[in-house]
Amino acid sequence: MKLLILDRDGVINRDSDQYIKGPDEWQPLAGSLEAIARLTQAGYRIVVATNQSGIGRGLFDMATLNAIHNKMHKAVNQLGGRVEAVFYCPDTDTAKSSCRKPNPGMFQAIAERFNTSLLNVPAVGDSLRDLQAAATVGAKSLLVLTGKGKKTQTAGGLPAGTQTFADLAAVARALNA
Repeated sequence: MKLLILDRDGVINRDSDQYIKGPDEWQPLAGSLEAIARLTQAGYRIVVATNQSGIGRGLFDMATLNAIHNKMHKAVNQLGGRVEAVFYCPDTDTAKSSCRKPNPGMFQAIAERFNTSLLNVPAVGDSLRDLQAAATVGAKSLLVLTGKGKKTQTAGGLPAGTQTFADLAAVARALNA
């Protein structure tokens, strides 16, 4: 099984320091949906792992998060792609939750759900916490320079072996999709 784990905000869609709080605020990054479609057609099973502390902060509720993800699924599907599952953590930083990246809880749940090891599975993120969570479970950390990616690259401290790409479309090309 070819599995690919993607962060959401800053990788698939534009990010916002004020959080993506509704479907109208969810806007795909140029080329990201087409990249997911190519990856799907190349045999990758796409899974999203996303921190969503806006829920824990009371900025939006589960119905709104579901509406955002429904918009994402429809947009991907219209281009022939598929997101198999979305794993999210609603907790804030102060909760010290095992599911909140950089902790590996969401990645461990993905491994369990798909009954597979995540060793060398590509995991794409734009923030250090995405890459740290991936590295903790032995996944291959891929940094994209969209979203917070340029700041993350400049700040340094990336997990050993992290590869850097301009965007999700460049990742898809590197994975021969």
